[in-house]
Amino acid sequence: MEDKLFNGVCQAFEAAFSTDPATISLTSEPSDIAGWDSMGHVQLVAELEKIFSVAFEVDEVMEMEDVASIIRVLKDKGI
Repeated sequence: MEDKLFNGVCQAFEAAFSTDPATISLTSEPSDIAGWDSMGHVQLVAELEKIFSVAFEVDEVMEMEDVASIIRVLKDKGI
């Protein structure tokens, strides 16, 4: 399950930022990924919602500060 979750997150990064999924790690944060700014974050969230068939609340979106926190939020939603 963990690998499937991480792979889905990497897929969202690839779709949102054209980032090579192999460059994504649990410690990746906005400063590590070109385009991951406030507008890019909106695109990333949209991709995550599409991939995982879920909708995020505003507070959940604000919690997503790095890859590890994105995975934590997804797990909290039962993904």
